[in-house]
This record gives sequence, C-alpha cells and structure tokens, in this order.
Amino acid sequence: MGYIEEQYERYQEDETTVDASLKELFDKHGAPVQANGATTQTGEGSAPSSQDIVKVSAALKLVEAIRRDGHLAADIYAVGGFDRPDAELLEPETYGTSKEELEQLPAEWVWPEANVKLENAWQAIQTLKERYAGTLSFEYEHVHNENERSWLRDRVESGSFNVNLSNEERKQLLYRLVEVENFEHFLAKTFVAQKRFSIEGLDVMVPMLDKMIQGAAGDHIQHVMMGMAHRGRLNVLAHVLGKPYEKIFSEFNHSPEKELMPSEGSQGINYGWTGDVKYHFGAKREVKNGDDKHSTRVTLSHNPSHLEFVNPVVQGFTRAAQDYREEPGNSVIDEDAALGVLIHGDAAFIGEGVVAETLNLSDLEGYRSGGTVHIIANNLVGFTTNRKDGRSTRYASDLAKGFEIPIMHVNADDPEACLSAMALAYEYRQKFHKDVLIDLVGYRRFGHNEMDEPRATQPRLYNEIDEHPTVADVYGERLLKQEVIEDGELDEYKEKVTSNLNDIYNSMKEEETHEPDVQSRPQGVERSLQEFDTVVELDRLKALNEQMLKRPEGFNGFKKLEKILQKRQNMLEEGNKVDWATAEALAFATILEEGQPIRVTGQDTQRGTFAHRHMVLHDVETGETYCPLHGIEQAKASFDIFNSPLSEAGVLGFEYGYSVHSQETLVIWEAQFGDFANAGQVIFDQFVSSGRAKWNEQSNMVFLLPHGYEGQGPEHSSARLERFLQLAAENNWTVANVTSAAQYFHLLRRQSAISCKEEERPLVLMTPKSLLRNQRVASAADEFTESGFHTIVRQPGLTKEKKKDKEKVETLLLGSGKIMVDIEDRTEKEEASFEKVDAVRVEQIYPFPKEKLKEIMKEYPKLKELVWVQEEPQNMGSWYFVEGILYNLLGEGQIHRYVGRPHRASPSVGEPNIHKTEQNRIIQEALQISKGGNAQ
Repeated sequence: MGYIEEQYERYQEDETTVDASLKELFDKHGAPVQANGATTQTGEGSAPSSQDIVKVSAALKLVEAIRRDGHLAADIYAVGGFDRPDAELLEPETYGTSKEELEQLPAEWVWPEANVKLENAWQAIQTLKERYAGTLSFEYEHVHNENERSWLRDRVESGSFNVNLSNEERKQLLYRLVEVENFEHFLAKTFVAQKRFSIEGLDVMVPMLDKMIQGAAGDHIQHVMMGMAHRGRLNVLAHVLGKPYEKIFSEFNHSPEKELMPSEGSQGINYGWTGDVKYHFGAKREVKNGDDKHSTRVTLSHNPSHLEFVNPVVQGFTRAAQDYREEPGNSVIDEDAALGVLIHGDAAFIGEGVVAETLNLSDLEGYRSGGTVHIIANNLVGFTTNRKDGRSTRYASDLAKGFEIPIMHVNADDPEACLSAMALAYEYRQKFHKDVLIDLVGYRRFGHNEMDEPRATQPRLYNEIDEHPTVADVYGERLLKQEVIEDGELDEYKEKVTSNLNDIYNSMKEEETHEPDVQSRPQGVERSLQEFDTVVELDRLKALNEQMLKRPEGFNGFKKLEKILQKRQNMLEEGNKVDWATAEALAFATILEEGQPIRVTGQDTQRGTFAHRHMVLHDVETGETYCPLHGIEQAKASFDIFNSPLSEAGVLGFEYGYSVHSQETLVIWEAQFGDFANAGQVIFDQFVSSGRAKWNEQSNMVFLLPHGYEGQGPEHSSARLERFLQLAAENNWTVANVTSAAQYFHLLRRQSAISCKEEERPLVLMTPKSLLRNQRVASAADEFTESGFHTIVRQPGLTKEKKKDKEKVETLLLGSGKIMVDIEDRTEKEEASFEKVDAVRVEQIYPFPKEKLKEIMKEYPKLKELVWVQEEPQNMGSWYFVEGILYNLLGEGQIHRYVGRPHRASPSVGEPNIHKTEQNRIIQEALQISKGGNAQ
C-alpha cells in the first residue's frame, strides 16, 4: 500500500512519471483508499480496495519481470539448454498472484499499449511472454536513454519489426539454407580431412547477412564493412561475398602433386606474394540495388587467427569510408556512407580484451562510425572449453551491457525469427546510429576444425547434436506442415545444389605443379625511397609558419603557452634553428597545402605527452578549442587530431584499418611512451608488418614511438626497437631513429609522397623525449630547403680542428638516436681531439643503408674496426640486426664489436643514478677515453 501511495504522490506532481496502467487507475478512481481488510467491489467512480491495488501491483511487477528477464525462459537453445537457471521470476506466484486473479483484471490495466484484443491481464501476460520469451528474446533495460528504450519496447511489443515472408520467399529462404548446408557437405566429402571451420549449426547467419545487405543497398549505403573469424568464413565468402566456388576449391589443393585450376574468368581475387590459409582471406563484392546509379560495396576484411583483433580494423575501414576529407579543418563524417558488421565467436567475444577496447571506441568523437551490427556466432563452446570455464557471465553477450548496447538472443533453428532479429537490429542502427548485438545461439556440428573430436570434452552436448536435424531439415519440415512446399521438394533442392557443385568441380583442370610458383613482390616494394623529393622553399615555410601563429578574433589563449609558441616565429630566420615540434607542424602544413589529408591520434597527442606539440589550443575563459593547422588558408585537405582512449591494441587496429581504406590520408599514431606499443603487438605482427605480403593490404601509416634512455625506468625508456627490426623484411616498413628536426620533417613528407604508390609502406619511428627541446636536435632553415632525408649523417663534434684527418682514423663509431647526441655532448666537453675516432649516425636502420656505409668506410684507409654503440641492452636494440650486415662490410684485417649495456632481462634499470653511471661508461668505452692516448 505504501508503494501505491508513493506512486499516487508522484502522479499528483507529474502524471507522466508513473506507469501508464497506474495512471489510468488513478485517473478513473482517484486516491487509493485503505479498506481495513474488507473486500470492496470496484465500480464506476468508486475507490479501489487495497486488494485490487495489490493485485494490480503484482501484475505490473510480473509484466516488468517479463520485459526485463523474459530471456531467461526463452526458447533460444536448439541444443545445449540444460544449464539454464530456473525462471521463477516469470511466474505469477513469485509476486503473490495467480492465473485466476490475473483473469479478473482488465488487460489494459497491465498493458495499455497492446496492439491486439485481449480479454484480461492473464492473456496480456501470456502474449508478452510470447514476445519476450519465444525463439527471439531481448535485453534492453540497461539502455539508459529513455527514447531508445521506449522505441525498442514499442517495436518488441507491437511485433512491427517481424518479417512477414510470402510463401515464395519462404521457399527461397529454404533453398538458401540448402545452399549453405550442401556446400559444407560437398567440401567435407571432396576434401577429406581438410580444415574448413564449417558454419553447420549456424547456417542461418548467411541469410541474415543477405537481409542486412539488402537493407543497406536499399538505403544507398556505399560500403558494408565486415569482419569475422574463421567459423563459417568459407561459406560467407562463397554466398555473401560471391567468391567463386572454383577459387575456393582450388585453394584446398587436394593433391600434393597437382593443383586445381579454376575455370577461365573466375580467378579474380588477388592477394599478396606469400598468401595465407583459405579461411583467413577476405573479399569484396559490388551489390546493385535495382538501379544503375547506386551500388553497395561489401568488404570482408582479411583476418588472422587472432580472432577478435580484426574488430578495430573493420571499425577503421568504416570510419575512413564515412569521413569527407577534401576540405580544410576537421573531416566531416557521414554515418550513412558505411555500415560496420562484426561477427564474433561466443568464447572470444567475452574472452578477448580487444573486444572491450573496440566497443569503447563506438561513441568517441575520433572513432565513432555510426553504429556497428554485432553478431555473436554462438556455438556454445570455445574450441574444447565449456561455457562455465570460459566466462564469468550468464551470456557471452553480457559485456555489451556496459556499453548500453541492446541485445537480442535468437534460436538459430528458427530462420524467420533470425531474419526478424536482423531487421530490428538494422532498423535500430539506422535510427539511432549506435551499436546493436544479435546473440545467434546455435551449435557446432563437428569439432573445432572437423578433424577434432569434441565428444571427449563435451559428451552430453554432442549426444544432443548427433540426434539433432539440420536447420534446413527443421525449416523444411515446418514448411511442409504449413503446406508451403510439397513432399520431396526439399530433397529436390538438395540434389540441385549438389549437382551444381559437382559440375563446377568437374569442370576444373588439374595441372602438374611439383614446385608451386612463388609470386614475386611488386617492383615498387623493391625500390628505395631516396628518389622522392621532400625539400620545401623557404618563403613557403615562412608563410605557413606565420599562419599557424594567428588566432581567431577573441580567442583567449593560455598566456604562458602562447609566449612559448610565439617563439616559433623567428626559428626560420638566419642564425636560428627549428625545434622538433615546429618541424612537425611545418611538415603537416606543407602536406595539407599539397592536398593530402592527415589524421593524428594517440594518448594525449593533441598536447603531446611531453608538452611539446600543442596542436589544439584551449580558450582559458570559454574552454573552446582551436587548431592552428585549421587556420592555414592554403590548406586543401582536412586535418584531424584526436586524443585516443587509454588503449593500444584497439586504437592501433582502428588506425591501421583507416590507413588501408584511405591510402590517400597520412595516418599517424603516437604512443604515450614507445614502451606501451607492446600492448598492440598483435596488430604489428599480424597486420602492419605482414598484411601486404599475406593479403596485398597496403598502408603508409606512421608510428611515433618515444624512445631514449634517461633514467626513467623500464617502461619509459625503450620502444623495443629490436622487435620491429626482427619483423623487418621484404621492405615491409621503414624503421628509423633520427636525431634532427629536419630529418623528421623529411621523413613525414616522404611518407606523404609515397601514398597510393607501389612504394607505399609504414614508417616506425623512434622519436625523442628529452631531445625534443635539445638545441642539438634543432635544425637550420637550409636543412629543410636544400637537402632531403639522409639515411646516414656525420656525427658532429669529434674533432677540435676544422677538418678531420681521415688518414689517422682507426675506429668508426656507428649508432642511432639519443646515445649519439650524448656522445656529441661529451666530446664537446673533452679536451681531446679524438684523431683516431670518427662516427656516423645511422638514421634509418631498416632498410639498412649498407651501400652508403660502404662508401663512407672507404674514406678511412687505416680503418681497423667498426664499433656499434647503443644504449639498449645487447640483446635488445639494433645490435643483433646490424651485426651480420656490418660483418659483411668488413675488409681484410678489420673487426666489428659492440659497446653498450650487457644482456639484460629488463630494458633498463630503475634507479636514475645507476643509469647515469651506465651511460657514462658506454660513452667512455666508445670514445676510448679510458684507454689513455688511444683517443688522441
């Protein structure tokens, strides 16, 4: 009674704040009246008794339980539903009422929005159960936006989203299911004991994708970007992407001595020169929507076996397809230009952290892509691991609740319910431009890879599966009972599909191929990048620099910062030098002036981790922001710079995907510290370093990794340069560690110049921290205007005389990055002239400039040794990469050796004083200061 009285008080204050059924009760009867335990009949105009109110309250609680927890009793498991909890929350007795009492209440009291004629509350309860606890069920109470939640409730309870198929469309759906099933059967029989990761048990996923693509094409969405792991991938490639059966058959290579050759005209999908296994490849397809003006391109991303790591890559594809970048300022997003679709495994969705990282991007300014349709291909098991061992949540989809994503659970054995789920998911995405998730609950008919025996670890589940008919048989039986098809028609469908597959297979040729040909790399991959011109005229640089120092009228900048930034005005004048941050800004400005868009992201990147960049300024009074690069009048393309969330793997994958789809954009990701890039190692390993060789996926992305030993400990010193060098081969990327602002300027401009060309490749750049403000790194104006990037530069400061006497040099030091600047500092302070020692800085470590170094070595007729100097431990850094290269450059009697830290487990020490001692020892040993007269 207290609850009802509280609701009545709320009703008096604002009648819209109470449930509609209570509002109707109060409208009709007024204030609730305590009946002193007596039963009072409720007539027109009379007050309801306490018993009446208790009954209505109980009924309303039951209705809310059905809406909130109807999924607990839903018929969503074709098999394997034996671990489900009891659904007592959906029983009237739980709320102190019964069927008989509910039959006495009007239906409109508990469900006033019902769109069907109902006799009483019991019928309302049963109808709501059908809509919330059938083969399709819903979870959306965690969506806090009232508008979205009301919209979802209306759609679910009205049933307006349900597909109503004609008999002919049902027959087409059945035929599609037969195509999916018999394709798997054909592969199993023809290519015995070969992995295919079949879709069987989740066959309906193919017509669901058909449904969504049909909707996207009808709405003139230009791109549908898809990502999925290998479960069902061959089937999706064949039937959704249109990859020719012949091409798929040829990739099975059924005989070790023969190769199946596709028939003429079907081999139209090309990959990189090393290739990949067949169930990792992606594909593209153009889908017409009935007119000649519009088509929708469906793209399935290439994906490694790292399952969910394709998620952010696809999101990057999607955002790149949505951004309009041809005007100055920020790019403009059109969320209806592209649609992202991600198909997850049930164990992987909840188990892999990159999923959460990617979901977190969905509503961030720099990363949102207008809503992604997620499908969990739920086969109830992860490889051999049962659900209870694979997650701490009831459903695999529960992770999505934290991001307020509506969830639909649907039984994969009910194709029409599955299509309805897809229809609702697509409609929600289009209306609200937010993520939505379908938990497609089916099973996996065989083991993880068809050669695996699942009955050893899931005996109970596979007893059910062994006895369970396929979805084509289940749906065929249903249509037979409804007299949609005739007896024997399903068998005719199966015979027709199998006959077609046999005909295609038999038409293929077999050719002798004892030694399969290895594809050659494109010519551009083999070429050096030195031919690209990156110099810029001085007047042009000055004009751009001047424009970046202007501010909008009325903008109140932070005075201390503005004072620092205004110092950039004279950096290009004679006698002055340009620091690192200004060189970067000038590079960006010239690239924008030339019409190439730029996208820069990373943790704290707008300001810069080390407070050096300041590319987004904040008004101290209003909080409004201004980007100086948006004030360049000559700019012909967009410039985006976003602070990323605290994520490496997710953001790295997103930016890589963006760079692949939009090769004309210079995409840059900066690590907060280079050490943190290791949290995105899968993206570097499986996508960035090898994507072109495996899949012909081109990218010119730039990775800025702050690197350098300054006594700040193990996680703030090393970007793990050695890992990138270990992955370096076939000119797959450039790895550099430069020591001047001009070098950085030219590298950025070179990356811009190779965009959309065969020479295109990523750039991994070790960037400075303390050196950002070191005048030894700053560059004179002529270094920007007269010469480009140098793979090797001369080390300054190793002689007190004007010119080095190379006849006396016996030791040539080689190194890169901060250690060489430290050596420059030390030699300036020493009185020795270091006649027997000279040094060069290797600014580009991969591809290693060995021809240039060979020429330099010839300048020293008495050269005895090459000494590689590095600040990283010996088992890290560049040493093991360059050791063999240097050995092959040695002449007769010459040696090469290493100077640096010994082998270590940790990248650096954690105590600053110990670091200083180590650093001093390395420099002394390199310069031979401790060896008496040797340095003289």
